[in-house]
Amino acid sequence: MGVLGTEQALTLAGEKGLDLVEVSPQADPPVCRIMDYGKYKYQQAKRASDARKKQVKVEIKEVKMRPKTDDHDFQFKIKHARRFLEEGNKVKLTIMFRGRENAHPDQGMKQLTKAVDALKDIGQVESHPSKMGRFMTMMVGPLKK
Repeated sequence: MGVLGTEQALTLAGEKGLDLVEVSPQADPPVCRIMDYGKYKYQQAKRASDARKKQVKVEIKEVKMRPKTDDHDFQFKIKHARRFLEEGNKVKLTIMFRGRENAHPDQGMKQLTKAVDALKDIGQVESHPSKMGRFMTMMVGPLKK
């Protein structure tokens, strides 16, 4: 439309049944647009809503074991971890130590390396094992495609 006076722009917008919206107040002269502001706000809210729907929320699922967890129980826990990784979630593998088991963190490391070997086709290590108190933890995430 070019450069118009404020009153002239307001009357033009009123004739069309639209709103006069200031787009860039810092410009010289300020830039305004004639538009249906309610429709514009609705479209923005709709776009934001669609973006939230498409957003993937990654959860952290925890699988707890002990250093002396038997083979069958271990396989059962790995099956759960595998399912979590297939769903796109991260898995926190936790080894819980009790009593004298605390003196043998190497057994916990063996369990974690065994678990990582069982999950290497579907997951990758995101944080290496760390021991805090009675727990040794490790994060495994799904493979990037």
